[in-house]
Amino acid sequence: MNTSLREYPLPERSGKFTDLVRMRLDEAGTVSGPRETVTVDRNGQRIHVEVIDLPLDQLFLNPATHRIRAQRSHDPGREAVLEEDPWGKRGQDYLAYLLKALPTDPKRRDPDFDKLREDLEQYGQNEAGLITRHGILVNGNTRAAALRELGKASMRVGVLPESFTWDDITAVELSLQLRNDSRREYSYINRLLAIEERFNLGQTREVIAKEFRSAAKTVDQQMWILQLLRECIERSKSGSSALRLMDFEGMQERLKELHRDYTSLAQNDPDGAEVLKEHRIAAILMQFAKTDVRWIKENFHEEYLSKHLPESLEAAVSRSDSEGEEETIPGLGISVPVTAPKVVAARQLGQLVLQAHAQVKSRGATEEEKQNALGVVEQTKNAFDAALDQAGRDGRLRMRKQLAPERLKEAAAALEQCTAEIVKARGSRIFDEDALDDAIVQFRAAFDQLARQAARGNENPGEGLAWLKQAAGMKEREA
Repeated sequence: MNTSLREYPLPERSGKFTDLVRMRLDEAGTVSGPRETVTVDRNGQRIHVEVIDLPLDQLFLNPATHRIRAQRSHDPGREAVLEEDPWGKRGQDYLAYLLKALPTDPKRRDPDFDKLREDLEQYGQNEAGLITRHGILVNGNTRAAALRELGKASMRVGVLPESFTWDDITAVELSLQLRNDSRREYSYINRLLAIEERFNLGQTREVIAKEFRSAAKTVDQQMWILQLLRECIERSKSGSSALRLMDFEGMQERLKELHRDYTSLAQNDPDGAEVLKEHRIAAILMQFAKTDVRWIKENFHEEYLSKHLPESLEAAVSRSDSEGEEETIPGLGISVPVTAPKVVAARQLGQLVLQAHAQVKSRGATEEEKQNALGVVEQTKNAFDAALDQAGRDGRLRMRKQLAPERLKEAAAALEQCTAEIVKARGSRIFDEDALDDAIVQFRAAFDQLARQAARGNENPGEGLAWLKQAAGMKEREA
């Protein structure tokens, strides 16, 4: 659902609120001494707007704030009420509820909100909020919710000029919330949605990257992840059940690693990259830790998972091998699969997991549907758990086997660099012979130790080890 602020009708006002704003702005202009202002950016220009004190009960929480954009789908019934009457009590109460809720689980209260509430109670409101002339909070929605909970009657807010468009308002909210001194950052999914909105407004990736204080390649990564999540949501649909964007909150680090490994593998093995993506998404949904998900490679199914999947799930995946579409090669009359069978199988398993999780979370699914879905989730999670345990043990063993050779390769590279530095120092007539001699003595001790440990128990050394023993003088010492 598009929740852009510019699509909402303005709240109905009798004119008294606008008169109150105008009167207090006039009063602020007559006060002697320094006046409080809020600085906002508008198309690269800094504008200082006056801060005034206004009744909290006359300010509106922003239905399109980026802070809770994804979480609005938590309760579809209350979201529908909010869409129908964003400025009414029921819609505003829902916004207040979400502003206090944990982004990853809106059924729970956010400890960060309570920290903000305690700070306001102890020290008062240090930073002013920001509103439109109609009293819509552009910045300070969470503070307003906390101040109301504390029983405060008013809030200090800057007032934007009447000429500001909804696009201007969106840009201002983002610029203020993305400053380093922001008390409470956007959740990951809401940040992705905010970036997408800037793209929809025609901004370039370079401009967006600057606005969000990140690199352009990071913006590309975030848009790839958002597109992937939307595809997962579409594939999870089963009857009235479907996953929501908010269901992927708290998974950002695993999703970032998925993007990195997928794009790297896709350059040489596109099918392997698709298989990796499907299995990792399934593992991420099942809440496996980042350190476990890393062991899922393109060969995860055939080497590990297939040994642990129950027959019912393995049969469903195996049937999918024959379900891929085929195309005929012109001139040869040969039919070949459009999609590799292993990719089709991985997607089938991925879809089973997506739909099962959607039904478990759905309010519209029947009890029987939920129980069946829970069975699929439990069986799949047990299979992944056993497969990941084995993959992890094998992976750690490979790492231990490869660690010593890799260290030696790094040492060889360092020696090459050392040779270049010696040539450079001699050319500049700044070479220190004594310092080099001391370093060579250290190197000789480490070299001898390496030779002794590498030669232990090896009666038939290869070319490299034979050279090492000879260079360390081990044959002479042994004789």
